[in-house]
Amino acid sequence: MGMQIKTAEFAIELATQLRPASPPRAAQESSAIPSLEYWQGASGQRYVHSIFSLVGCPRLPACTYILVRRNANGSREALRIGTVTADAWSLNLAEIRHRAAQLGANEVHAHLIAADTMARTRIARDLQAGQFAELAAEPAPRPDYLC
Repeated sequence: MGMQIKTAEFAIELATQLRPASPPRAAQESSAIPSLEYWQGASGQRYVHSIFSLVGCPRLPACTYILVRRNANGSREALRIGTVTADAWSLNLAEIRHRAAQLGANEVHAHLIAADTMARTRIARDLQAGQFAELAAEPAPRPDYLC
């Protein structure tokens, strides 16, 4: 319960800090406040995620995340779904950026409101099954003969 309150307070504080007092006209179109997106798991449950650019991603508390490649045409491709668990928020950000660099992701979608580690793990597995089910390994066809 305590972590849920901390992460909810973090989300509110983050939105407040990122909201410019009087944004210039060009910045009004691309707001600094993180956008939200829902991702659906295999269970049918939808989970709200804050969207950050990889470069503009702030330090994050323990959370579930999705590394996304946003293409030029606006389509998105989930590359990895995972969790970070460090108490030091900067370590979580470092881990996310490291994985994103390996995969070529340019966005981080962070689910910040899971209550505890078990909930974050359950959400990550549900999202993985929902997003990557068609990519799961299938048995190779049996060869007619060997050699």
